[in-house]
Amino acid sequence: MGITVAEEWFAICGGCEVTILDLGEKLLDLLPKLEFLHMPVIMDHKVYGQKGEKKKMEIPQADVGIISGSIRNIENKELAQEMREKCGSLIALGSCACYGGIPALANQFKVDEIYEKVYRNSKSTESAPTPDQEIPLLTERVYAIDEAVKVDVYIPGCPPSPELVADALASLLQGRPFSIPERSVCDDCPTSRERKVDISLKRPLESIIPLDKKIEESRCFMELGYLCLGPVTRSGCGGHEKIPRCIKGYMPCRGCFGPIRKGANPMVEMMGALASIGLDLKMIPDRSATFQRYIGAQGRLRPVPVKQ
Repeated sequence: MGITVAEEWFAICGGCEVTILDLGEKLLDLLPKLEFLHMPVIMDHKVYGQKGEKKKMEIPQADVGIISGSIRNIENKELAQEMREKCGSLIALGSCACYGGIPALANQFKVDEIYEKVYRNSKSTESAPTPDQEIPLLTERVYAIDEAVKVDVYIPGCPPSPELVADALASLLQGRPFSIPERSVCDDCPTSRERKVDISLKRPLESIIPLDKKIEESRCFMELGYLCLGPVTRSGCGGHEKIPRCIKGYMPCRGCFGPIRKGANPMVEMMGALASIGLDLKMIPDRSATFQRYIGAQGRLRPVPVKQ
């Protein structure tokens, strides 16, 4: 007997769904054991009925529910509750679902400020009233999924690696728990460290080291003067490969895999990491958003009080 699956996407780009397709041959091995009942991005199954005849959103009963994307409007929140009620286990897929992701950068502003910017003060559009017909209202801020409903399995990443998705589904099929170890990107980074820096912060506009040079031959990217969030970011983004994906691509970590452990404060910890090697924090003008680019939900990013 296969496992039934229902999937929904909220405030998201669609990259997490592409990750599922990127499973490739592994997906072919898993498909005979899985039955997808609802997945709007690849199948025609509508929450208000196939002809829009229903007044309330409904998801089929399923063994496993997968939600990608953060909660940005009232409909997202109601659908998350429907998924939680109808699904035995609920998976938060991707950084947006786990921590708010890029959409949660909006939590630095009040909803009215966003409406003013988009509908009245945008230079690229004509000023217009805030839409209020046939579209769901925005929530007062962007939420991660576990701020609205209980989540059983977290698969972070922007997007997650296909191997992690396959491992999580295989774990559910076999009835065993799935988790990602609590260690930092630095723990798995093969570059060497000297615990000091003597240059200014630079932008990584090209490969940090020559492409013909092995990553193991490089010095720590942050010590070379490039902002890397590896010290405060959970490792595991490389899937079965130990080297984190951005580092393997000769670029610094951006922090999409989220905090190393629940309850961590990456912004404070990152400021300490920079200070420990002598980098001036004032060189980073937007520290709050930079250090919490993918994790702005769960109370981390809030509107900044206007100075009088």
